[in-house]
Amino acid sequence: MIKAENGTVVRTVWVGRWREDEISNGRLRRVRRSEVLGDKKEGDLPTRSLAKRRLEERLALVNDPMYRARPSSTFAEFAKRWETLVLIQHKPSTQANLCSHLRRYIVPFFGPLPVRDVRPDTVQCFISGIKANPKTVRNIFVTLQMMWKSARAWQYVAHDALDGVVLPKRRTPRRFFFSQEEVSRILCAADEPFRTFYWLAAELGLRAGEICGLRLDDLDLEACQVHVRQSAWRGKLQEPKTASATRTFAVSQNLIEHLQRFILRWRSNPSRLLFASRNGTPFDQNLLVKRKLHPLLEKLNIPRCGLHAFRHFSASMMDRLNTPLKLRQQRLGHTDAEMTLGVYSHVAREDDLRIAAQLGEILDPSGPLQKGKGVAVSQQPLVN
Repeated sequence: MIKAENGTVVRTVWVGRWREDEISNGRLRRVRRSEVLGDKKEGDLPTRSLAKRRLEERLALVNDPMYRARPSSTFAEFAKRWETLVLIQHKPSTQANLCSHLRRYIVPFFGPLPVRDVRPDTVQCFISGIKANPKTVRNIFVTLQMMWKSARAWQYVAHDALDGVVLPKRRTPRRFFFSQEEVSRILCAADEPFRTFYWLAAELGLRAGEICGLRLDDLDLEACQVHVRQSAWRGKLQEPKTASATRTFAVSQNLIEHLQRFILRWRSNPSRLLFASRNGTPFDQNLLVKRKLHPLLEKLNIPRCGLHAFRHFSASMMDRLNTPLKLRQQRLGHTDAEMTLGVYSHVAREDDLRIAAQLGEILDPSGPLQKGKGVAVSQQPLVN
Protein backbone atom coordinates (compact mmCIF):
# COMPACT_ATOMS: atom_id res chain seq x y z
CA MET A 1 0.00 0.00 0.00
CA ILE A 2 1.09 3.54 -0.76
CA LYS A 3 0.08 6.01 1.95
CA ALA A 4 -0.10 9.78 2.16
CA GLU A 5 1.63 11.78 4.91
CA ASN A 6 -1.49 11.60 7.08
CA GLY A 7 -1.56 7.79 6.86
CA THR A 8 -4.44 7.58 4.39
CA VAL A 9 -4.10 4.80 1.82
CA VAL A 10 -3.72 6.47 -1.56
CA ARG A 11 -3.04 3.45 -3.72
CA THR A 12 -2.97 -0.32 -3.29
CA VAL A 13 -0.42 -2.02 -5.53
CA TRP A 14 1.26 -5.37 -6.13
CA VAL A 15 5.04 -5.29 -5.64
CA GLY A 16 7.35 -7.93 -7.07
CA ARG A 17 10.63 -8.75 -5.32
CA TRP A 18 13.50 -10.92 -6.53
CA ARG A 19 17.26 -11.32 -6.46
CA GLU A 20 19.44 -10.78 -9.47
CA ASP A 21 23.15 -11.05 -10.27
CA GLU A 22 24.98 -7.95 -11.46
CA ILE A 23 28.54 -6.83 -12.12
CA SER A 24 29.63 -3.85 -10.05
CA ASN A 25 33.20 -2.51 -10.08
CA GLY A 26 34.30 -5.64 -11.88
CA ARG A 27 32.86 -7.98 -9.23
CA LEU A 28 29.87 -10.28 -9.41
CA ARG A 29 27.28 -9.77 -6.67
CA ARG A 30 23.67 -10.68 -6.03
CA VAL A 31 21.32 -7.79 -5.26
CA ARG A 32 17.68 -7.52 -4.27
CA ARG A 33 15.28 -5.85 -6.69
CA SER A 34 11.69 -4.67 -6.34
CA GLU A 35 9.21 -3.20 -8.79
CA VAL A 36 5.59 -2.05 -8.73
CA LEU A 37 3.68 -4.46 -10.96
CA GLY A 38 0.35 -2.66 -11.04
CA ASP A 39 -2.74 -1.46 -9.13
CA LYS A 40 -4.89 -3.89 -7.17
CA LYS A 41 -8.15 -1.96 -6.92
CA GLU A 42 -8.22 0.01 -10.16
CA GLY A 43 -8.72 -3.03 -12.36
CA ASP A 44 -5.16 -3.39 -13.64
CA LEU A 45 -4.24 -6.44 -11.54
CA PRO A 46 -7.22 -7.33 -9.36
CA THR A 47 -5.97 -10.80 -8.34
CA ARG A 48 -2.74 -12.30 -7.01
CA SER A 49 -2.55 -14.78 -9.90
CA LEU A 50 -2.55 -11.96 -12.45
CA ALA A 51 0.14 -10.15 -10.47
CA LYS A 52 2.27 -13.32 -10.36
CA ARG A 53 1.84 -13.70 -14.10
CA ARG A 54 3.09 -10.13 -14.58
CA LEU A 55 6.07 -10.87 -12.35
CA GLU A 56 6.87 -14.04 -14.32
CA GLU A 57 6.95 -11.97 -17.51
CA ARG A 58 9.31 -9.53 -15.84
CA LEU A 59 11.60 -12.34 -14.62
CA ALA A 60 11.62 -14.29 -17.89
CA LEU A 61 14.99 -12.81 -18.82
CA VAL A 62 16.55 -13.40 -15.40
CA ASN A 63 15.32 -17.01 -15.28
CA ASP A 64 16.51 -17.77 -18.80
CA PRO A 65 19.29 -20.44 -18.78
CA MET A 66 21.31 -18.21 -21.11
CA TYR A 67 21.10 -15.22 -18.76
CA ARG A 68 24.38 -13.65 -17.70
CA ALA A 69 24.96 -10.95 -15.12
CA ARG A 70 24.97 -7.44 -16.57
CA PRO A 71 27.08 -4.42 -15.62
CA SER A 72 25.53 -2.07 -13.08
CA SER A 73 25.88 1.57 -14.07
CA THR A 74 24.06 4.87 -14.01
CA PHE A 75 23.17 6.39 -17.33
CA ALA A 76 25.69 9.20 -16.77
CA GLU A 77 28.50 6.66 -16.30
CA PHE A 78 27.41 4.75 -19.39
CA ALA A 79 27.20 8.00 -21.41
CA LYS A 80 30.75 8.92 -20.44
CA ARG A 81 32.00 5.52 -21.61
CA TRP A 82 29.97 5.84 -24.83
CA GLU A 83 31.56 9.22 -25.55
CA THR A 84 35.05 7.74 -25.07
CA LEU A 85 34.53 4.65 -27.21
CA VAL A 86 31.85 5.48 -29.80
CA LEU A 87 31.48 9.22 -30.20
CA ILE A 88 35.09 9.68 -31.29
CA GLN A 89 34.44 7.41 -34.30
CA HIS A 90 32.24 10.09 -35.93
CA LYS A 91 33.18 13.15 -37.95
CA PRO A 92 33.89 16.36 -35.97
CA SER A 93 30.66 17.97 -37.18
CA THR A 94 28.63 14.94 -36.07
CA GLN A 95 30.45 14.84 -32.74
CA ALA A 96 29.49 18.44 -32.05
CA ASN A 97 25.78 17.73 -32.62
CA LEU A 98 25.80 14.53 -30.54
CA CYS A 99 27.67 16.21 -27.70
CA SER A 100 25.10 19.00 -27.68
CA HIS A 101 22.28 16.46 -27.39
CA LEU A 102 24.06 14.63 -24.60
CA ARG A 103 24.95 17.61 -22.43
CA ARG A 104 21.84 19.73 -22.95
CA TYR A 105 19.12 17.10 -22.93
CA ILE A 106 19.95 13.40 -22.47
CA VAL A 107 22.39 13.27 -19.54
CA PRO A 108 20.58 15.89 -17.39
CA PHE A 109 17.39 13.81 -17.63
CA PHE A 110 18.65 10.21 -17.53
CA GLY A 111 21.98 10.75 -15.74
CA PRO A 112 21.11 9.59 -12.17
CA LEU A 113 19.00 6.61 -13.34
CA PRO A 114 20.46 3.11 -13.56
CA VAL A 115 20.57 2.15 -17.23
CA ARG A 116 18.44 -0.95 -16.56
CA ASP A 117 15.64 1.24 -15.11
CA VAL A 118 15.14 3.23 -18.30
CA ARG A 119 11.80 2.07 -19.73
CA PRO A 120 9.61 3.17 -22.66
CA ASP A 121 7.45 5.32 -20.38
CA THR A 122 10.61 7.01 -19.05
CA VAL A 123 11.73 7.81 -22.59
CA GLN A 124 8.24 9.04 -23.51
CA CYS A 125 8.29 11.47 -20.57
CA PHE A 126 11.70 12.68 -21.74
CA ILE A 127 10.56 13.22 -25.34
CA SER A 128 7.36 14.98 -24.26
CA GLY A 129 9.29 17.36 -22.02
CA ILE A 130 11.81 18.62 -24.60
CA LYS A 131 11.15 22.26 -25.46
CA ALA A 132 12.36 22.30 -29.05
CA ASN A 133 11.01 22.03 -32.58
CA PRO A 134 9.99 18.56 -33.84
CA LYS A 135 13.07 18.16 -36.04
CA THR A 136 15.39 18.75 -33.06
CA VAL A 137 13.38 16.33 -30.91
CA ARG A 138 13.67 13.65 -33.59
CA ASN A 139 17.42 14.22 -33.87
CA ILE A 140 17.81 13.84 -30.10
CA PHE A 141 15.84 10.61 -30.27
CA VAL A 142 18.19 9.31 -32.98
CA THR A 143 21.14 10.05 -30.68
CA LEU A 144 19.40 8.12 -27.90
CA GLN A 145 18.84 5.23 -30.33
CA MET A 146 22.55 5.10 -31.09
CA MET A 147 23.37 5.02 -27.38
CA TRP A 148 20.79 2.35 -26.60
CA LYS A 149 22.15 0.15 -29.38
CA SER A 150 25.55 0.27 -27.68
CA ALA A 151 23.97 -0.37 -24.25
CA ARG A 152 22.41 -3.59 -25.55
CA ALA A 153 25.58 -4.64 -27.37
CA TRP A 154 27.62 -4.10 -24.21
CA GLN A 155 25.02 -6.07 -22.19
CA TYR A 156 23.99 -3.26 -19.90
CA VAL A 157 20.38 -4.08 -20.80
CA ALA A 158 18.42 -6.61 -22.83
CA HIS A 159 15.12 -4.75 -23.27
CA ASP A 160 14.21 -2.11 -25.85
CA ALA A 161 13.45 1.09 -23.95
CA LEU A 162 12.61 2.93 -27.17
CA ASP A 163 9.88 0.58 -28.35
CA GLY A 164 6.55 2.32 -28.88
CA VAL A 165 7.80 5.84 -28.13
CA VAL A 166 5.69 8.41 -29.99
CA LEU A 167 7.56 11.29 -31.60
CA PRO A 168 6.17 14.70 -32.57
CA LYS A 169 4.97 15.01 -36.14
CA ARG A 170 7.28 16.62 -38.64
CA ARG A 171 6.50 20.18 -39.66
CA THR A 172 7.47 21.29 -43.12
CA PRO A 173 9.17 24.66 -42.68
CA ARG A 174 8.99 27.33 -45.34
CA ARG A 175 12.36 27.17 -47.03
CA PHE A 176 13.68 30.32 -48.67
CA PHE A 177 15.57 30.02 -51.93
CA PHE A 178 16.96 32.66 -54.24
CA SER A 179 15.25 33.59 -57.49
CA GLN A 180 17.19 33.68 -60.73
CA GLU A 181 17.18 37.47 -60.63
CA GLU A 182 18.48 37.55 -57.04
CA VAL A 183 21.33 35.15 -57.84
CA SER A 184 22.33 37.33 -60.80
CA ARG A 185 22.41 40.42 -58.58
CA ILE A 186 24.47 38.63 -55.94
CA LEU A 187 27.05 37.43 -58.47
CA CYS A 188 27.32 40.90 -60.00
CA ALA A 189 27.78 42.63 -56.64
CA ALA A 190 30.07 40.12 -54.89
CA ASP A 191 33.84 40.55 -54.79
CA GLU A 192 36.32 37.75 -55.38
CA PRO A 193 36.87 35.10 -54.16
CA PHE A 194 33.30 35.12 -52.85
CA ARG A 195 31.76 35.62 -56.28
CA THR A 196 33.35 32.33 -57.41
CA PHE A 197 32.22 30.67 -54.18
CA TYR A 198 28.59 31.74 -54.71
CA TRP A 199 28.69 30.76 -58.41
CA LEU A 200 29.84 27.24 -57.51
CA ALA A 201 27.08 27.00 -54.91
CA ALA A 202 24.37 28.19 -57.30
CA GLU A 203 25.34 26.21 -60.39
CA LEU A 204 26.54 22.96 -58.82
CA GLY A 205 24.24 22.87 -55.79
CA LEU A 206 27.17 21.94 -53.56
CA ARG A 207 26.89 22.03 -49.80
CA ALA A 208 28.82 24.91 -48.25
CA GLY A 209 31.23 22.52 -46.53
CA GLU A 210 31.92 20.77 -49.84
CA ILE A 211 32.91 24.05 -51.50
CA CYS A 212 35.13 24.93 -48.52
CA GLY A 213 36.85 21.54 -48.98
CA LEU A 214 37.45 21.85 -52.75
CA ARG A 215 41.08 21.60 -53.83
CA LEU A 216 42.68 22.70 -57.05
CA ASP A 217 43.18 19.01 -57.87
CA ASP A 218 39.40 18.46 -57.68
CA LEU A 219 38.89 20.61 -60.80
CA ASP A 220 39.22 18.90 -64.18
CA LEU A 221 39.08 21.95 -66.44
CA GLU A 222 39.71 20.01 -69.64
CA ALA A 223 36.86 17.55 -69.02
CA CYS A 224 34.65 20.30 -67.51
CA GLN A 225 34.16 18.31 -64.31
CA VAL A 226 34.34 18.83 -60.56
CA HIS A 227 35.11 16.03 -58.09
CA VAL A 228 33.76 16.18 -54.52
CA ARG A 229 36.09 14.13 -52.32
CA GLN A 230 36.07 15.92 -48.96
CA SER A 231 34.34 18.69 -47.04
CA ALA A 232 35.29 21.20 -44.36
CA TRP A 233 33.70 22.13 -41.05
CA ARG A 234 34.77 25.04 -38.87
CA GLY A 235 38.06 25.33 -40.69
CA LYS A 236 38.92 21.60 -40.57
CA LEU A 237 38.82 19.02 -43.36
CA GLN A 238 36.69 15.90 -42.97
CA GLU A 239 34.94 13.19 -44.97
CA PRO A 240 31.86 14.13 -47.05
CA LYS A 241 28.47 13.97 -45.37
CA THR A 242 27.46 10.59 -46.85
CA ALA A 243 28.76 8.02 -49.33
CA SER A 244 26.52 9.62 -51.99
CA ALA A 245 28.18 12.99 -51.34
CA THR A 246 31.40 11.73 -52.95
CA ARG A 247 30.59 12.41 -56.58
CA THR A 248 31.67 13.82 -59.93
CA PHE A 249 29.54 15.95 -62.23
CA ALA A 250 29.73 18.30 -65.20
CA VAL A 251 30.36 22.05 -65.08
CA SER A 252 29.24 24.63 -67.64
CA GLN A 253 31.79 26.07 -70.04
CA ASN A 254 30.93 29.51 -68.63
CA LEU A 255 32.02 28.50 -65.14
CA ILE A 256 35.10 26.68 -66.46
CA GLU A 257 36.30 29.85 -68.20
CA HIS A 258 35.66 31.85 -65.04
CA LEU A 259 37.61 29.29 -62.96
CA GLN A 260 40.53 29.50 -65.37
CA ARG A 261 40.72 33.26 -64.81
CA PHE A 262 40.21 32.76 -61.05
CA ILE A 263 43.11 30.30 -60.82
CA LEU A 264 45.46 32.82 -62.38
CA ARG A 265 44.95 34.99 -59.27
CA TRP A 266 44.67 32.02 -56.88
CA ARG A 267 46.77 32.25 -53.72
CA SER A 268 48.77 29.08 -53.11
CA ASN A 269 48.40 27.20 -49.81
CA PRO A 270 49.82 23.90 -48.45
CA SER A 271 46.56 21.95 -48.91
CA ARG A 272 45.95 23.42 -52.40
CA LEU A 273 42.49 24.51 -51.27
CA LEU A 274 40.51 26.57 -53.73
CA PHE A 275 39.31 28.80 -50.89
CA ALA A 276 41.66 29.19 -47.94
CA SER A 277 42.22 31.68 -45.14
CA ARG A 278 45.48 33.58 -44.69
CA ASN A 279 46.63 30.73 -42.44
CA GLY A 280 45.99 28.17 -45.17
CA THR A 281 42.97 26.63 -43.43
CA PRO A 282 39.61 26.06 -45.19
CA PHE A 283 37.00 28.80 -45.17
CA ASP A 284 34.66 28.70 -42.16
CA GLN A 285 31.20 28.76 -43.72
CA ASN A 286 29.58 30.30 -40.65
CA LEU A 287 32.00 33.22 -40.65
CA LEU A 288 31.54 33.60 -44.41
CA VAL A 289 27.78 33.97 -43.96
CA LYS A 290 28.12 36.37 -41.05
CA ARG A 291 30.88 38.60 -42.43
CA LYS A 292 30.29 38.52 -46.19
CA LEU A 293 26.95 37.09 -47.33
CA HIS A 294 24.60 38.81 -44.86
CA PRO A 295 26.04 42.31 -45.39
CA LEU A 296 25.78 41.78 -49.17
CA LEU A 297 22.15 40.63 -48.94
CA GLU A 298 21.26 43.64 -46.80
CA LYS A 299 22.91 45.92 -49.35
CA LEU A 300 20.88 44.31 -52.16
CA ASN A 301 17.66 44.31 -50.09
CA ILE A 302 17.39 40.51 -50.28
CA PRO A 303 16.07 38.58 -47.22
CA ARG A 304 18.85 37.25 -45.00
CA CYS A 305 19.52 33.53 -45.33
CA GLY A 306 22.38 31.04 -45.41
CA LEU A 307 24.45 29.49 -48.15
CA HIS A 308 21.94 26.65 -48.40
CA ALA A 309 19.62 28.98 -50.33
CA PHE A 310 22.01 28.64 -53.30
CA ARG A 311 21.68 24.86 -53.10
CA HIS A 312 17.88 25.10 -53.07
CA PHE A 313 18.07 27.49 -56.02
CA SER A 314 20.14 24.98 -58.01
CA ALA A 315 17.70 22.16 -57.21
CA SER A 316 14.70 24.26 -58.21
CA MET A 317 16.31 25.37 -61.47
CA MET A 318 17.03 21.74 -62.38
CA ASP A 319 13.38 20.99 -61.67
CA ARG A 320 12.24 23.81 -63.97
CA LEU A 321 14.62 22.57 -66.68
CA ASN A 322 12.96 19.11 -66.48
CA THR A 323 16.21 17.47 -65.37
CA PRO A 324 15.73 13.71 -64.79
CA LEU A 325 15.21 12.92 -61.11
CA LYS A 326 18.15 10.52 -60.96
CA LEU A 327 20.50 13.19 -62.30
CA ARG A 328 19.20 15.79 -59.85
CA GLN A 329 19.68 13.31 -57.01
CA GLN A 330 23.23 12.56 -58.13
CA ARG A 331 24.25 16.20 -58.52
CA LEU A 332 22.84 17.10 -55.10
CA GLY A 333 24.49 14.08 -53.49
CA HIS A 334 21.29 12.70 -51.97
CA THR A 335 21.04 9.09 -50.82
CA ASP A 336 17.36 8.80 -51.74
CA ALA A 337 15.05 10.56 -54.17
CA GLU A 338 12.53 11.42 -51.42
CA MET A 339 14.87 14.12 -50.10
CA THR A 340 15.33 15.54 -53.61
CA LEU A 341 11.60 15.68 -54.30
CA GLY A 342 10.22 16.50 -50.86
CA VAL A 343 12.73 19.06 -49.59
CA TYR A 344 14.65 20.46 -52.55
CA SER A 345 11.89 20.91 -55.14
CA HIS A 346 10.21 24.33 -55.05
CA VAL A 347 7.56 25.99 -57.16
CA ALA A 348 8.73 29.19 -58.84
CA ARG A 349 6.14 31.98 -58.94
CA GLU A 350 6.72 32.42 -62.67
CA ASP A 351 5.75 28.78 -63.29
CA ASP A 352 2.71 29.13 -61.04
CA LEU A 353 1.50 32.20 -62.96
CA ARG A 354 2.18 30.51 -66.31
CA ILE A 355 0.15 27.41 -65.39
CA ALA A 356 -2.68 29.59 -64.02
CA ALA A 357 -2.79 31.51 -67.32
CA GLN A 358 -2.84 28.28 -69.34
CA LEU A 359 -5.66 26.84 -67.24
CA GLY A 360 -7.62 30.07 -67.70
CA GLU A 361 -7.06 29.90 -71.44
CA ILE A 362 -8.41 26.34 -71.55
CA LEU A 363 -11.54 27.25 -69.59
CA ASP A 364 -12.16 30.55 -71.41
CA PRO A 365 -10.20 30.70 -74.68
CA SER A 366 -12.04 33.79 -76.02
CA GLY A 367 -11.85 35.97 -72.93
CA PRO A 368 -13.90 36.38 -69.72
CA LEU A 369 -16.92 34.08 -69.69
CA GLN A 370 -20.19 35.82 -70.45
CA LYS A 371 -23.06 35.35 -68.05
CA GLY A 372 -25.11 32.33 -68.96
CA LYS A 373 -22.41 30.66 -71.04
CA GLY A 374 -20.91 27.35 -70.07
CA VAL A 375 -17.31 26.26 -69.83
CA ALA A 376 -15.54 26.41 -73.18
CA VAL A 377 -13.73 23.29 -74.33
CA SER A 378 -10.33 23.70 -75.98
CA GLN A 379 -7.88 21.27 -77.49
CA GLN A 380 -4.93 23.46 -76.47
CA PRO A 381 -2.39 21.45 -74.43
CA LEU A 382 -1.97 22.24 -70.74
CA VAL A 383 1.76 22.90 -70.99
CA ASN A 384 3.43 24.20 -74.12
